[in-house]
Amino acid sequence: MSFAVLLKIILINIVLSGDNAVVIAMASRNVPKKQQKKAIFWGTFGAIILRLIFAVAIIYLLDVPYVTFIGGLLLVYIAIKLLIGDDEENLREGGSSLFSAVKTIMIADAVMSLDNVLAIAGAAEGNLVGIIIGVIISIPIVVFGSQLILKAMENYPIISYAGAGILSWTAGEMIVGEPKFEPILTHGLHLLVPTAITVFVIGFGYLISKKKLL
Repeated sequence: MSFAVLLKIILINIVLSGDNAVVIAMASRNVPKKQQKKAIFWGTFGAIILRLIFAVAIIYLLDVPYVTFIGGLLLVYIAIKLLIGDDEENLREGGSSLFSAVKTIMIADAVMSLDNVLAIAGAAEGNLVGIIIGVIISIPIVVFGSQLILKAMENYPIISYAGAGILSWTAGEMIVGEPKFEPILTHGLHLLVPTAITVFVIGFGYLISKKKLL
């Protein structure tokens, strides 16, 4: 594997790992402070294991119909769940909240890493070693980025809505990016669908959060 290919993989990780850092920060924000670093560590550890499994299975996943569409729908659900927060019982129980955060991080990262692994696979020209190296490189990017975003969310809660917007937009792009839909989707829908999903998630999350305060 050439240095140029390795550099391309590193750049792809810098660009695409931002969404994963956002979801880790959002999933960890309701965990008690003393357990936040544990949530980030174990959530990221589990997510990286899943990414490595993805890297090995990517050739087979490419042949599965509607995998991108289903992943997009699951990500919409996760974005809403992260925005409205955990129920009060989970927030009172530190252990349950930690487990919930780790589970959410792993599921969301697995869904969102599909595009990441696909991009790395393309840059690595199908070289499995190159794909695995790309996944390993993403570890410090995601961990460091998620801690920065988590600190910002504590000072500026509105960032949570921006994070949910990023996740929603990614979900919309995954849905319209489904190869099976390519013959029936017009160019305008490629922008309209992610926009509509983002507006819906943020609006719905805001209404639910406001209702909880009443």
